[in-house]
Amino acid sequence: MNLPNRLTIVRIILIPIFMAFLLLQVPKGHTLFPHQDLVAAVIFILAAATDGLDGYIARKRHQVTVLGKFMDPLADKLLVSAALISLVELGSVPAWVAWTILGREFAVTGLRAIVSADGVVLSASKLGKIKTVTQVISISAILLHDWPFSLIGIPVGQPVLYIALFFTIISGVDYFLKTLKYLRK
Repeated sequence: MNLPNRLTIVRIILIPIFMAFLLLQVPKGHTLFPHQDLVAAVIFILAAATDGLDGYIARKRHQVTVLGKFMDPLADKLLVSAALISLVELGSVPAWVAWTILGREFAVTGLRAIVSADGVVLSASKLGKIKTVTQVISISAILLHDWPFSLIGIPVGQPVLYIALFFTIISGVDYFLKTLKYLRK
């Protein structure tokens, strides 16, 4: 197994660790240890960083594999889904926003599966990449309670979350339009 695929596997392994740090609490909202939420945020950011890194290494070293093409987007969806669902549980993200984002992810995965039956591979578009970046920035900012911007009273996480929602919807429509000719067959 090559390095990019190992990084993808590491990202998947980090998901339950991230969730444990974020969600494990003792009675009524008290964390197990100080700065537990900061540790969760750092784990999320490190896991998200492996996404860009594994793709870069795979392309640079010509190590793009079928496993990587399947596992990389799956790992991204698992990480973002776990974070959003956890943040809904904690009351930091509205459920309708999380479900809209997750619904798009499942729909695009389904569209990719349908067109792959015709041998078509839908690569991530620029809109999809913007969607991913804005999702990661918003989730990171929410996990960090908008630090360091909170020091000067500027909210970042929630506004960027709605920007991510916009790009999530727009990129979903873009994928649908790209697959329309295959869906009509």
